[in-house]
Amino acid sequence: MRIVVAEDLFLLREGMVRLVEAYGHQVVAAVDNGPAALEALLAHRPDVAVVDVRLPPAFSDEGLRAALTARQRFPGLPVLILSQHVEQLYARELLADGHGGVGYQLKDRVLDAAQFMDAVQRVADGGTALDPTVVAKLLGRPARADPLAALTDRERAVLALMAEGLSNAAIATRLFLSEGSVSKYTTALFAKLGLADDQDTNRRVRAVLAYLDAGRQEG
Repeated sequence: MRIVVAEDLFLLREGMVRLVEAYGHQVVAAVDNGPAALEALLAHRPDVAVVDVRLPPAFSDEGLRAALTARQRFPGLPVLILSQHVEQLYARELLADGHGGVGYQLKDRVLDAAQFMDAVQRVADGGTALDPTVVAKLLGRPARADPLAALTDRERAVLALMAEGLSNAAIATRLFLSEGSVSKYTTALFAKLGLADDQDTNRRVRAVLAYLDAGRQEG
């Protein structure tokens, strides 16, 4: 994979560069500010970008804005956001276009190299990799009009793990089900959510967005 890294902290940036290269991938650009991040994303159109939300010069949302602008130019450009905090609006903006290829991980919850690289790969493959804490923060309290009301508890459990970016096989392991059972649950929940039978990755992303939509509205 060709990867762009945008992180202002030198040690963290260099650490990520060394890590992804150790896994056999190429870092085509490693930058430390928002304008440079946007330039690198547009110039290289990487297989995946790892971007901190807050970058110089203002340390507000430069990294996120660079990612959003690049995805407007190249829809579906895979972006894995790293942050110290859960920025609800930012996470929703990334998911809102429905193209997939989106991840949001909290820096202090990335515990090992394999976990991080798994998230990078899932995003590069067009899926989602949302930290459970991010999902919980986005959900808030149940909505009055719940579009997920027709789902069974098991279908909701499958959808919650889908939001984290888990594959059917991984969901099966987590829920102690067969992969065939999980496939049946995903097919059923797609139908109940009214998601057309198009590309499976796109349907998964749209299902996750519906899941987050249902939970973000506070009663």
